[in-house]
Amino acid sequence: MADEAESEQAAAAGGGVAQPPALSKSARKKLQKQERYAERKAARKAAEKERRRADVERRRREWDEALAAAPSDEARAEMVAARRETRRERVGRRTEERGARAERLRRAAEGAGQKVVLDLEFADLMRPNEIHSLTQQIMYCYAVNGRSASPAHLWLTGCSGEMATHLQRIPGYDKWIIEKAAKPYLEAFEDHKENLVYLTADAETVLDDLDMSKIYIIGGLVDRNRWKGITLKKAAEQGIQSAKLPIGNYLKMSSSQVLTVNQVFEIMLKFVETRDWKTAFFHVIPQRKRGQAEAGDDEAKVSLDDNDDADEGAANINLSEEDLKKLSDEVDDDDADEELEDEEADVSNKKQCVRRENEEAGDQSAAVAVATPAGLDATPQAEQAKESNNGVDD
Repeated sequence: MADEAESEQAAAAGGGVAQPPALSKSARKKLQKQERYAERKAARKAAEKERRRADVERRRREWDEALAAAPSDEARAEMVAARRETRRERVGRRTEERGARAERLRRAAEGAGQKVVLDLEFADLMRPNEIHSLTQQIMYCYAVNGRSASPAHLWLTGCSGEMATHLQRIPGYDKWIIEKAAKPYLEAFEDHKENLVYLTADAETVLDDLDMSKIYIIGGLVDRNRWKGITLKKAAEQGIQSAKLPIGNYLKMSSSQVLTVNQVFEIMLKFVETRDWKTAFFHVIPQRKRGQAEAGDDEAKVSLDDNDDADEGAANINLSEEDLKKLSDEVDDDDADEELEDEEADVSNKKQCVRRENEEAGDQSAAVAVATPAGLDATPQAEQAKESNNGVDD
């Protein structure tokens, strides 16, 4: 009764509106930490945007100065032609690289690759920012798989609802050379249940080698360790095998051996390539996690629990805009020739504009004026659009 009276008095003092309960000390600290991280992230994003803008302006200025310093109109025309040829070659290389990547992924899907499943059935256990984080990890998995000389046959199962919505927002996702299934892996592999192996740090069995006949499952879960042991429990209830990577055989741990989805996947790819677990671990595990192990050799202890550092962006793989752009370029299979066509159309438009200006001004040397700006970028926006497609000019 006394508590109710106090609540009524507090409500009355607040104009009849009940005040929200005060945050505990730990909750305030967590909130402050999140706010600091958000501020740092926003500052990094703004700095990166400004750096890229300045870089575009610098390249444009250097190009203008180089053209202006050319000894003759013929020399300027040669510079423009050389620049266009360089861009044409770059587009050609990108087209070849995309074709080779697509061919590797197709061979892997036809049976040459190790089958790896990303289990996406945990979306209902994750917060929106955690689902976003997992989406970026999946995007990274696909990109690194495409770069691998021996890519895996990658599956996404349980891909529905909010998880599917986030994935659909990835540029080029519909063209990914990957298996996508809304149904759970048990249904997708109902005739191969005996070959399913769930990879979980809580398993007792240590994985010594990768078996091409097995189908390895990685749990798609970013949870800040709220759901400890959930993947092992799921495997046990479903009656499928479970195993863990042999991290403890090569590194002494001070805490859990939980890794992010993309780290586990990349370790498996590296092991397929080298057949050496130690090489795979040291290639993939971040320097900050293995620095002590390298310095102190076998006596050092290293924590690989990236989810403990999720608030700092480590587990979440909070990629910068530039990182996402690079990954988008790798996973987007659109024809790269469109880039060159757009550039040539842009050059044609600029020629027409210059011609009209010269005609209006009555300039008798219109032909020279048209030849000179053919490779120029009339506006910073045009240059920026090109740079976003082409990357750094050679």
